[in-house]
Amino acid sequence: MTAIPNPLLPGFNPDPSVVRVGDTYYIVTSTFEYLPGIPVYRSTDLVEWERIGNVVTRPEQAELEEVSTAGGVWAPTIRHRDGVFYVIVTIAMGRGCVVYSAIDPAGPWDDGVLIGEIEGIDPDLNWDDSGVAFVTYSGLVTTGEDFGKHTGIRQVDVDLATGAVLSEKRSLQVGTGGMFPEAPHVYKRDGWWYLMIAEGGTERGHSVSIARSRDPHGPFENGPANPILTARGTDRPVQNTGHGDLVETPDGEWLMVLLGVRPRGAVRSFSALGRETFHTRVRWVDGWPEADPVLLAPRPGDVVEEIDLGAPLDGGWMAVRRTPASVISPVERPGALTLRGEGTGMDALAPVFVGRRQLHQTASVRVTVRVDDAAGGLAVRYDEATFYEVVAEGRGDVTEVTARAVVPGFERVASVTVPAGPVELELAAVRPEATAFVSMVTSDVVRLIARAGGVEHVLAEVDGRSLSAETAGSFTGRVVGLVALRGDVSFEGWRYEGSDA
Repeated sequence: MTAIPNPLLPGFNPDPSVVRVGDTYYIVTSTFEYLPGIPVYRSTDLVEWERIGNVVTRPEQAELEEVSTAGGVWAPTIRHRDGVFYVIVTIAMGRGCVVYSAIDPAGPWDDGVLIGEIEGIDPDLNWDDSGVAFVTYSGLVTTGEDFGKHTGIRQVDVDLATGAVLSEKRSLQVGTGGMFPEAPHVYKRDGWWYLMIAEGGTERGHSVSIARSRDPHGPFENGPANPILTARGTDRPVQNTGHGDLVETPDGEWLMVLLGVRPRGAVRSFSALGRETFHTRVRWVDGWPEADPVLLAPRPGDVVEEIDLGAPLDGGWMAVRRTPASVISPVERPGALTLRGEGTGMDALAPVFVGRRQLHQTASVRVTVRVDDAAGGLAVRYDEATFYEVVAEGRGDVTEVTARAVVPGFERVASVTVPAGPVELELAAVRPEATAFVSMVTSDVVRLIARAGGVEHVLAEVDGRSLSAETAGSFTGRVVGLVALRGDVSFEGWRYEGSDA
């Protein structure tokens, strides 16, 4: 098999699920409060992946408007049966357990069928030998008086057409006793039904365990070598490994697709890009799967992506709790994207913001902004309490550019005044200079830069550890994009440069 890069899908791509149909693989990942939600990636060689669409493209499919931070689209599972693709997911702290379906995985997907009696997260979908669909899920309650209660791994038969529950809920107590048993997936192989779960939490204690039974409904026998995968207590460059899904290749090899993080710094404590999608090889020994450690093999070289902001936005752009189209201004300027500010900022639950995933450890984004009588610029977001931004505000014959770094309970601000007219703004994540131990500990440094009138202004250099999986309060990752605070703000010349050096 050709060497497969790791991560498979860099940047904010957690909780992956995979299915192979013929010679083609499809992966979906979590998106939480962002729309469009649940990207669908396709590959025929496991090396090159193309985002072909998103499952959730219409607000009514997910109803995220009132979903709190850290809620929303959690842990989708993708499966295929009788010519139909299914994605089952929990809209946590919101709509609940929903099954979407489509004939073409690129979409469109339907509005989804609600399985209202399932209280839990991370649902898996499979069918027994008689064709009855059953959902296996983690019994973590995310709404109501029992919020936070965990009832272990559970399972129930369902009618996918109506969302009706067809059986009593079955309790499947498996694993090694680690906290938060979650991410269950059920597979059939050689007459055995295997139940794979994650446990230990999605942080450094994350792991994967396996059990099996002759009956898909159990009882299940735990594997003799659990956990079959974990990075806890090791110095491996990929940590938090867990939440896996298995897939068999056409030549009979098996792979696990899973999440992990890439911590940096002298003590490897901060992961700037959040949880990403990785893979590892799996062997079957005496009827049990054994997984190799997850190796780090990022794609080499530098990547440059230039986007014509005058063209329609592709499916890689995201907005917060609403669609990117909903924040675009009716004012059209050739070669530019214009956003209409609403008098709110990045701390709003639904800011006027459209962004893309940061995909590399070292990365920069540049854009030219025209503000006239308006205010807006570039921002990098983890959630509404954790973001850095550099924004320009038109004030007659001058423009004021302000850099702002916001973390819970703290805000740093720096400003400069430049001549009126277009301003180039840049957000750059770079390795810190090794001048002191503290600078060596962090993940990176984020520079907030403005250029106008032939002069470059580095307004701030901010420690990047606050924008990391270990520090921010959400489960997402860095999303870098365009923000409008007030008025019609026009953006031209998006340029992204990235590398994993």
